[in-house]
Order: sequence, then C-alpha cells, then structure tokens
Amino acid sequence: MASKPGILTNWPWKPLGSFKFVILSPWIAHSIYSFIWVEQDPSYYIIFPYMFVRMLHSQIWISISRYQTAKGKNRIVDKCLEFEQVDRETNWDDQILLTALTFYILYTIFPMAANLPWWRTDGVVLTALLHAGPVEFLYYWLHRALHHHYLYSRYHSHHHSSIVTEPITSTMFVKKSSIAAVYGYIFYIDFMNNMGHCNFEFFPKKLFSYFPLLKYLSYTPSFHSLHHTKFRSNYSLFMPIYDYIYGTVDASTDATYESCLKRQEESPDVVHLTHLTTLDSIFQLRLGFASLASNPQTSKWYLNLMWPFTLCSMLVTWISGHAIVLESNFFKDLKLQCWLIPRFKIQYFSKKQCIKINKLIEETIMMADLSGVKVISLGLLNQRQEISAHCAVYIERLPNLKIKVVDGSSLVVATVLNNIPKGTNQVLLRGKFNKVALAIINALCSKNVQVTVLYRDELKELERRVAVSDGSLALSPINTPKTWLVGEDWDEDEQMQASEGSLFIPFSHFPPKKMQKGCLYHYTPAMITPTTLVNLHSCENWLPRRVMSAWRIAGIIHALEGWDAHECGDTVFNIEKVWEASIRHGYLPLKIPQKLNKFG
Repeated sequence: MASKPGILTNWPWKPLGSFKFVILSPWIAHSIYSFIWVEQDPSYYIIFPYMFVRMLHSQIWISISRYQTAKGKNRIVDKCLEFEQVDRETNWDDQILLTALTFYILYTIFPMAANLPWWRTDGVVLTALLHAGPVEFLYYWLHRALHHHYLYSRYHSHHHSSIVTEPITSTMFVKKSSIAAVYGYIFYIDFMNNMGHCNFEFFPKKLFSYFPLLKYLSYTPSFHSLHHTKFRSNYSLFMPIYDYIYGTVDASTDATYESCLKRQEESPDVVHLTHLTTLDSIFQLRLGFASLASNPQTSKWYLNLMWPFTLCSMLVTWISGHAIVLESNFFKDLKLQCWLIPRFKIQYFSKKQCIKINKLIEETIMMADLSGVKVISLGLLNQRQEISAHCAVYIERLPNLKIKVVDGSSLVVATVLNNIPKGTNQVLLRGKFNKVALAIINALCSKNVQVTVLYRDELKELERRVAVSDGSLALSPINTPKTWLVGEDWDEDEQMQASEGSLFIPFSHFPPKKMQKGCLYHYTPAMITPTTLVNLHSCENWLPRRVMSAWRIAGIIHALEGWDAHECGDTVFNIEKVWEASIRHGYLPLKIPQKLNKFG
C-alpha cells in the first residue's frame, strides 16, 4: 500500500473481492450472443479469451520466477519474501481486468474499433515506432516525476504500473490498427513487465556481443531490479536508451548483470522432501497460485474448472523422473529447501507406483548427498512406515553416506504429547499401530495416562507389542473418552459416536475429516516457527501461516544440533531431548483450536 494513499490508489472494484470479474459479465454475454447469432467480429469476441491468455502468461512467469529464485541460480536480489508482500500483490490481475473493461468500452463507443483486420503491416510498424518514441520518452519523464517525494509517497511506493495504450489508440484513430497490432502490443507489454520483475537474470552475454545496440532497446531483469534497489536510476519503461541519453543508468548495471549470470545454484544444508496431495494441490503449491499458496490448503470449487491443467499435471507426474525445488528458507546459519516428489497421494497407495517412488526417493537422497546436504527429512507419505523401512535398508547398503535421513518420529511424538491437555488421565487411540503410535503409548503409560482402544483384538495386540504396567491399557466405550488420538487407517465414521466436546488430536500426516459437530479438532503435529526463520511466504499444506509440520522441523533441529545419526526405520530418538532442542531454538507449540466444529 502507498505510504500516504492518494486519489485512485485503490481499484474501484476492490470491494467485490474475488468476484470482481463479474463486472465484465454483460459484455461477455453480449459478445457470445453476437458471435453465435449476429456477427463474428474478432475485435469483440477475442477480448474475453485473450484476458485468460494474459492471466496464463503472467502465471507462467510467476511460477518460473519462484522456481528459479528457490534454486538460487542467477538470482538477482536476495531479499526475502514474506506473507505481507504476497497479500499486497494479490491484485496483480487488476490491470488485466482494467484492459478488458477498457477494450469493451472502446468497442462500444468508437465505431473504428470494430471489424479490425487480423494484420496490417503499416499499423504494426506504426505501433512499434510510437512505443519507441513518444511512449518510452513520456514514461521515462513521468517515472522520474513519480520519484518526487510527494508523488512517490502517495502513489509509486505501492509500485503501480500504467496501462500504456497510446500506440493502440493512435493506430485506431488513423485507421491503421489490426488484431495483431493491438494484442501483439499488449503481449509485448506483459512479457517485458513480467521479465523485468522475475528476479533472475537469463540474458546471455553473447546476445549483446552479437547485437551491441540491444542494450539500448531492451532492458534486462537485473537492469530493472536496480531501479527497485537504488530508486534513483534506471527509470526506463522497457528501452534503456533514455537512461543512457540523460545519464541515469546506475553505475553498477554491468557489474550486477555479470555477477548474476555467474551465480550458481545454491546447495542447502537441510532438505525437506514432500509430495503432492490432492489433484488440485498443484495449484496451491508455492509454484502455483500465490494467493492460494499463502493460505491453508482447502478445497475450492473453481479449481474444478481447471481440470484440463489438472489432467496435464497428473500426466507429467507419471513421466517426471526427479524431485524439484519447491521452496527456499533461511534460519540462523542454515539454508533450507523443500523438494517436491512429483507424485500425488493416490499414487503412494499403488504397489507398482510405490516401487518407483522408493527408487525416486533413493535417487533424491543420493543427489542431496552429492550436493552437500547435511540432513534430509521425509514429509507426508515419503516417511510412511514401508518407505521409511526401505530407506533404512538403503542407508545400510551405503555406509559412506554423509547425509542424515530423518523421518521426524520423535518430534511428532513429543508434539502430540504436548497437545494433550494437562490433567488428562485417559485417551482413546484409533488408527494403525505404527512406531509413532507405539512410542506415544509408551510415553503416556509412563506418565500414568491410561490408553484405551475399542476392540479386544486391538488390546491383545498392544499388550503383546508394548511392555507397560497392568491397567495402563484397557477397553473403553466409544463415547466415554474425551481425548481421541487418531492416526492412519482408522474408521473415521467412529467419530460420529464421540461425546460432545471431545478433542481429536491427530498423529497422522493428514488431518481427519471433521464429521462430528460440537467437537474440537487439533492440527496435525506442527509448531509455530521463530520469526528469525525468513523467506516463509507459503503455507505447508493445511497448516496456518508460519506453522511448520513436526516432520519438517525435525530435520532442521537435527542439523542445528549436529546429531550424527539417522532416524528412520524402527529408530526413534529421545523424545524429551528433541522437544527441548526445538523449544530452545525458538519453535513454539500450537494452542488447541477453541472453535467447535459446526458441520457434520
């Protein structure tokens, strides 16, 4: 937001929120009607689909930029991105909406805007000349004026961008315009604007050696980035020629450009290995829609309309052969990265796919080890008991492996124990009896908390696998316990018989479906991150902002403490030791959500 907002700082449709595009509905409906029943005028019916083309074009740039900056290769600015900036920039598509609205109004008012030809050479040439001359010149001086204190504080500090329409308007009035001139020019503006703000340099040096004059005709990402960091230089729109003419080119322009090209991909200290969950989760990743990624993952009805892209993404996951860098963070002296196994949750339950996933995880661990990674933590189903056991066998085969593999079980157990309200003397355990469940049972029984189950065969299995004192394990009616510990592979319909006010605490990777009214549901094992953990601007799946899963935190703590051991297979670290280290490094426990579930 501008530091001193001036007139027209906010878009007029801001109160409409996500429904702002509804203002175009009359024109969209009329253009469809005209296309089918009246006249197929491309000047009219192309406005709506081209709006989506522009949005897709911008989204591709956003995704590529986030991917490149996470890897670190050729990155220009190291300043961290936080949730505040993401929220401030969620209206990036307002300019696209404004252009579409302007085009519809122009078409309605001016007859010369109708029935444009697809191509006119003189119109295309005129558009290019008008941009290089009047538009670039006027923008340069307007931009310099906006950096005057009065205007800057009221408008430009929010970094608004103008919709440059002068060449389009001029070619229309001299009747030399065309579809190619109008929409080609808009595409040029979008391309150059997105390129200038992508925060990674990719212009090859050879290009400027072959075409020396190019540096006057096209800026590079590093050139425009210096305007954002130095403020009083590099004012040009897209063509730096006027900066060179009037002496406002920053002195470090060439050095910054060359240093960015030489910058290599960063090698992290800690890697967290995750994967895709639901089919539409690809849109809610950090590399997807920023506005969705910056909030806890929930089902959105409009994502169903994206099924062609969802289908394509699923096909890509079937053929993709390696993990990709999803996110990069910094904490104390550690460089942290999150890597994504390109597989959906459903694929982890396929025996054929599970073999391929095991191999993919093996290759990822080896790649991380060769890159100098100290610790790799396994998230979601990447640390499923079968996969974790496979990793343990794999590690035994490679005694020279320097990287430490952590499944985070000990911190998960510690987090669940801390989530149980003080004074609780009985809990109901539901779910698969994996190593996390068994560790929780042992810890609770040592604290004189009775662990109950519903069925006699479950009780017998626990008595056989857990050595505890008599009375620590028992059968219980389903509606008696007030605290439920729920894991994997349990019948979620059982919660419908829970008594009102019951608390459900998951120790599983995925949250249970909230089916019972009047009950409380805790988050999956997680903690609040310290404020010194930076560049955190996306939510981890369904968790709130600045909250991180215990599995992910475990790898960070492992590296900070310098522990020289793996935690996978049947191994569980000292629970108290891991919890104490987490608190000491600034991680905080999550409070029990006090909002009762209102939906059954």
